[in-house]
Amino acid sequence: MSNIERFGISLPKDLLEKFDKIILRKGYSCRSEAIRDLMRDNIIEHSIAENKEVVGTLTIIYNHHTRDLSDKLTDIQHCFHNQILATTHVHLDRHNCAEVIILKGKSGSVKQVADKLISAKGVKHGKLVMSTTKGG
Repeated sequence: MSNIERFGISLPKDLLEKFDKIILRKGYSCRSEAIRDLMRDNIIEHSIAENKEVVGTLTIIYNHHTRDLSDKLTDIQHCFHNQILATTHVHLDRHNCAEVIILKGKSGSVKQVADKLISAKGVKHGKLVMSTTKGG
């Protein structure tokens, strides 16, 4: 970080007090690090909205006894093999499984794959989290 820019910011006292409580609870060493993380997060959100290159993790929970669901999920993943980097399958109990699928590509196509998997009949819950290395 050889090119550091310093700037001032004016905030209402109560807003700053709330922010300081959060950064203390999260373990930040200073306000600057917390603000840098907030800025990076915002930049990443804009990259996602602009259909830029992202990496995503999709977690899905499903009952593996649902008829043909495992085969359907595998078929969907094979159709999108170019976007899927890795999959981890975990048996949670006698009936339920979790899969974590790592995806890479334009945010629109990553979301499309995730939506197809989440909307498969029998999937109980799914959540996609996207990020990028272009976050500042």
